Amino acid sequence: MFSLHIDTARTWRGGQNQVLVTVLGLRSLGHRTMLVAHPGGELRQRAQEGLDLIPLAPRTEMDLNAAWRLSRLLKQLKPDIVHAHDPHGVAMAGLALSMSTQLAKPPLVASRRVDFHLRNSSLSRWKYRQVDCFICASEAIRQMLVADGVPAARTVTVHEGIDLERMATAPPVNLHEELFLPHQAPIVGNVAALVPHKGQRHFVEAAALVVRKVADARFVIAGEGELRPALERQIREHRLEKHVLLAGFRPDVLSLHKAFDIFVMSSITEGLGTSLLDAMAAARPIVATTTGGIPEVVVDGVTGFLVAPRDDAAMAAAIVKLLKDPDLRQRMGQAGLARARELFSAERMLKETLKVYQRVALHPHVEDDLELGARS
Repeated sequence: MFSLHIDTARTWRGGQNQVLVTVLGLRSLGHRTMLVAHPGGELRQRAQEGLDLIPLAPRTEMDLNAAWRLSRLLKQLKPDIVHAHDPHGVAMAGLALSMSTQLAKPPLVASRRVDFHLRNSSLSRWKYRQVDCFICASEAIRQMLVADGVPAARTVTVHEGIDLERMATAPPVNLHEELFLPHQAPIVGNVAALVPHKGQRHFVEAAALVVRKVADARFVIAGEGELRPALERQIREHRLEKHVLLAGFRPDVLSLHKAFDIFVMSSITEGLGTSLLDAMAAARPIVATTTGGIPEVVVDGVTGFLVAPRDDAAMAAAIVKLLKDPDLRQRMGQAGLARARELFSAERMLKETLKVYQRVALHPHVEDDLELGARS
């Protein structure tokens, strides 16, 4: 099956990693794939070798020129499936398909990786009516789409996957040496963009509580974003400069997970959280919030601990419990690795994605009409 994939993001986050895992994985299974990616984006840089790559991205959500170029590509290439991996990609694909004069247009599949409600606007309603099937990264996301008026028949849950072999072969990084940390200091890690819904301010508040009981603990936040100045101020106000470090964007995120003793996801909202999968594949115990699709990944008391979003004290208590019990860390880490192998492998994700393609290719249009706007 020939699938054409679209991701317009310039940055590198969990969604872009999933695009690369999907495109490379499908190709390894013998399926033809092509990738449309931002000309100056990180995804294009990482996908340069061994891929049919088309540098193209819209300047705005309704970029008619980019859509026209894509429509010409679709007419020339004739893919069986068009798979848009981000909202701007959905808009560009929808416009391109509407411009096409072909009688047999390829179905449009859209990945949905965020637990944000669809906007109640004419543009949003039009855009998502073009989608034949939404592939949701978690059941929580799927339920949100249905609540927003998307017919259930046009939705399916396919949990994201982790390349376990790639994690196994990733070389560990020596963060103690690189960041000048005390030799035996335990490292509590967070990997996420520095944006409000990722909740790192609560991670810092929890760190302030933890160091009162585990004085040598160190906290490393890997990622960049708009909240960096605010987090720097918060760290200074708590006098945590020696304990909490902002490591910036890291291309070696898999190696980074191997340097952590505990992984913490402090999100206020979260579609699924691919960093959780990385942590599990690295056999690291997790402390995470109960929001969105996270409880579909982390088993409370087995692979880690779940706490309510914004509950700094509960997060700190869970971190302290793990820091003071190396055997518990080991057991939870191994349980997480076993769960990742069973339920969150890239192979499983690819198999389920192909099933969606095959079903949609045979029956591309569901009769139920979209009733977007059921929620405001």
